[in-house]
Amino acid sequence: MTNIPETGRTPRVQTRLVIVQILVLSLLATLGGRLWYLQIREGSEYAKEASGNHVQQVVQPAVRGSILDARGVALADNETRLVVSASRTDLLKMKDDGKAVLTKLAGVLGMEPKEVMEKVRLCDAETPQPCWNGSPYQPIPITDEATPKQALQIRERAEDFPGITAEPQAVRRYASPGQANTAQVLGYLSPVTDEEIQQAQDTDSPFLRSDQVGRNGLERQYDKELRGKAGVTRYEVDNLGRVIGQAESDEAEPGSNLVTSIDARVQRVAEYELNEAMKVARTEWDRNTNERYKADAGAVVVMEAKTGRVVAMASNPTYDPNAWVGGISAKDYKKLTGKSSNYPLLNRAIQGQAAPGSIFKVVSTAAAVQAGYDFDGNYECSSSYSVGGQVFKNFESQNHGAIDLGRALEVSCDTVYYRLAHQEWQRDGGINPKNKPKDWFYKAAHQFGLGKETGIDLPNEVTGRVPDRDWKQNYWTANKDAWCKTGKKDGDYVEQIAYENCLEGNKMRAGDEINYSIGQGDTLVTPVQMATIYAAIANGGTLYDPTVGKAIISPDGKQVTEIKPKAHGKLPVDKQTLAKMDDALAGVATRGTAAWRFGGWPQDEIEMHAKTGTAEVYGKQTTSWFATYTEDYAIVMTISQGGTGSGASGPAVRNIYDALYGVSDDGTINKKNALLPTPQKNLPKIKTDGSIVAPKISKDPAKDQQAYQKGPENPADQQQVAATVQEPTAGNRDTRRRQRRGKRRGAA
Repeated sequence: MTNIPETGRTPRVQTRLVIVQILVLSLLATLGGRLWYLQIREGSEYAKEASGNHVQQVVQPAVRGSILDARGVALADNETRLVVSASRTDLLKMKDDGKAVLTKLAGVLGMEPKEVMEKVRLCDAETPQPCWNGSPYQPIPITDEATPKQALQIRERAEDFPGITAEPQAVRRYASPGQANTAQVLGYLSPVTDEEIQQAQDTDSPFLRSDQVGRNGLERQYDKELRGKAGVTRYEVDNLGRVIGQAESDEAEPGSNLVTSIDARVQRVAEYELNEAMKVARTEWDRNTNERYKADAGAVVVMEAKTGRVVAMASNPTYDPNAWVGGISAKDYKKLTGKSSNYPLLNRAIQGQAAPGSIFKVVSTAAAVQAGYDFDGNYECSSSYSVGGQVFKNFESQNHGAIDLGRALEVSCDTVYYRLAHQEWQRDGGINPKNKPKDWFYKAAHQFGLGKETGIDLPNEVTGRVPDRDWKQNYWTANKDAWCKTGKKDGDYVEQIAYENCLEGNKMRAGDEINYSIGQGDTLVTPVQMATIYAAIANGGTLYDPTVGKAIISPDGKQVTEIKPKAHGKLPVDKQTLAKMDDALAGVATRGTAAWRFGGWPQDEIEMHAKTGTAEVYGKQTTSWFATYTEDYAIVMTISQGGTGSGASGPAVRNIYDALYGVSDDGTINKKNALLPTPQKNLPKIKTDGSIVAPKISKDPAKDQQAYQKGPENPADQQQVAATVQEPTAGNRDTRRRQRRGKRRGAA
């Protein structure tokens, strides 16, 4: 074996090592050069392109929770509709940005091409509605009213409609069971705004751009609970909008259900009776203005006396809340917000303010007793009362002689309260008051809860107004310059008032306090405020926060959060005085100004209490008020420019009570016809899957109640859907009564 010298192998190895080193160094130099080129030379350009790669999210809307009446009947829920949507990303990949496809789609849907194209454009500061304010990667709905035939055309000819889908989706529905509209109480939905998204960003309930949010009523008040949580799928996309990967996804969580204290049957009766009362009032002649009453607006509240829960709340004029579903048209929006329709979006039960007239006298009576006047004392009820040359008349100039405060409530004697208020004004120092005037009449109003919100669980409640000294000073400061500019000593009525206000509009004048004592002048109240007061008189003096929401039930039915009644004060009346006021108000219904409306009422079985009111408004016809209560319920109705309290509102309120208790024409109680003889205490039954059992509605309301209390005997019978409520029989009785009464008119 030949030995190769070690020195002979070394040069070749070294040569190879040198070559490898050169290759490695060359490779490193090439990589370094390329790295320099990419990061330094072309770095900004590639950074710009890379920034186009980002994550986009596609939202799966959560199913919004239902709003139910006290028995489980759906007032607002969801229905499955065929929704046709367009993928903007797919459309933009086409040469014409999808115009041909959208034009073809418009033909299938029976829409104008322009209308379809406007719906898929993105909203910005310069783009007017209609436009899409959600994510551009989200399917954009074109219509939620597609027919099965239209959807089938789109799906069978998918090659003709790239980027277009037709799928069943859940859409909000306002059910109006038995035509119980409940519009202003329920509210409506509309898309979330950029401002709302920004404000909710750091909260525990942030908004997504695709969210629909409550804009009014219960939809707004309980929006967080009803909305649920939308599902989100996140996609990685490049700067051309192409999906390059899926990041993660979150499942949608449905919203909770809201059970209310509203009873759909009573709600229907209340709406019907209010509307009928307004129609009848428009046929009556106003002797003061020599024209028929306009009866242009009204409201009614039915409240549980012992809890403050609202059983029915109606406002007129009204509207169909389904007009907002899927986006409201410009024509419908103008109609709902225009003066010509008298603003039907307003809930006049909590937003309508008017002078209360004589139903305010319960406050003045309590004030007089607080000031030291004996409830059982003798007070002159003359036909008129004069102060400084000005004559304040009693209603229709009636003279009842010397009477006590209870009788003053029964016959609604104005001059008794004129005298008491004037005497207190004088005791407080008159036009130049003492340093600390007692102001019993104004203090009592605040103690009754007037001049502030009741705390009802509905948005945008107004406060009304107690025109006390602080208010007068602030009002005078704000309007003095205008009054002094337009006021004339010898001008017309308005100019003379402006002249007087310019000089001493901040001072409490005798006429101010006199008018205030009978609920006139600058006093303003809302129907829900007066319902709260009369409910408090009925229950022994507790002022409850009115509530519509009764319980929140989780989607699976396992968590029930009951909304308990909450009090915000007590009436400033001792038990003895309250009992006397209670007797007097019962006297109003049996021998006072409301007696002709409660003829034949079973007073021994269901004691009725009432107070009528007719408020004068400058430049308008009188406002009708009717405030009532039994042991169970308080009902207050008002009709703007409707006439007298008992004349316009009285029949409707009587008919609502007839329906509640099942009172027949002859005064007997037929329990089978009673819709709700006692307030609903129990919550609806919840099935194991979380769905809520709604009672079947038959022609016999008594059977409905019994069936609900017993519950379904067979589990298979639990597939129950709220059917249509029968037309209220109260309306038929009302027609007969109106025929009998002819042209009789009631006193205030």
